[in-house]
Amino acid sequence: MEWPLQDAKNQFSKVVRKARLEGPQIVTLRGERAAVVLSATDYDALRAGRPTLVDDLLSGPAWDDAFAEAVTRRAKTPSRDAAF
Repeated sequence: MEWPLQDAKNQFSKVVRKARLEGPQIVTLRGERAAVVLSATDYDALRAGRPTLVDDLLSGPAWDDAFAEAVTRRAKTPSRDAAF
């Protein structure tokens, strides 16, 4: 169901209830789709199996020994002049 923004604001509890019982509720702004209200169950199903940012970062390429050594021995002080 589509809800103009003003109606969705005025009847938010109804929008949420319908999202839980009937599925996603579309909120429009000046006749254009602007947002979708989902039940928590629908949202969880949508996100299921998708990696998080942390998963993406941790699944990056493994460091070989030469790269790990280069990172370890690099200077510990900032490379830029901090005085401006």
